[in-house]
Amino acid sequence: MLETLHERLQAHRPRKVGLALPQAAVLLPIVERDEPTLLFTRRTGHLKQHAGQVAFPGGKREPQDPDLLTTALREAEEEIALAPTRVCLLGRLSDVISLHGIRVTPFVGTIPADLPLRPQLGELDTIFEVPLRFFLDDRRSHTDVIDVDGVLRYVPSYAAGGHIIWGLSAMMLVELLAEGFGCPVSLDRAPAGSPLHYRPERHRTVPDIDA
Repeated sequence: MLETLHERLQAHRPRKVGLALPQAAVLLPIVERDEPTLLFTRRTGHLKQHAGQVAFPGGKREPQDPDLLTTALREAEEEIALAPTRVCLLGRLSDVISLHGIRVTPFVGTIPADLPLRPQLGELDTIFEVPLRFFLDDRRSHTDVIDVDGVLRYVPSYAAGGHIIWGLSAMMLVELLAEGFGCPVSLDRAPAGSPLHYRPERHRTVPDIDA
């Protein structure tokens, strides 16, 4: 499974956004178990932004970061004590722009099972894993229909182990599933049989323009 994922991601040509925006990067860590899992974090409830939200390890690019992969690995080490040397990079996904006008670049990598990871106190309250099969089987609880700058996006929402995975992280997951595993999922169309939850119209602080 993971060998094929590596091959597909190496052949993938991710979309790059060519706007002068604040940059961030995240790591989608796949844990190498007999049944591979995806690793997530959850923000603590007292934060001013994104409190209680589930996310992949990552954050904003710092001036000393030579590239965005460095950003993703540095942030993962700071947030969950994941040493960069334990990450085997498989590839990257398309840039996405957050509603706050930040360009986020996702990277996908594998990590060994049972590393002594720990959440950064004060920012995260837990680290958890979800079997990849859960997403490959498309066990979404519903689909959020979001009008972003006049374009409808059909974003899956997953309830897994008492956690809700939605929003930007779920959008990255869709590309991972479609491009990395050939799953018939898309942000551009409604999936068959999924309840649709219509969200308020949203506007980014900047337009989404491709390079």
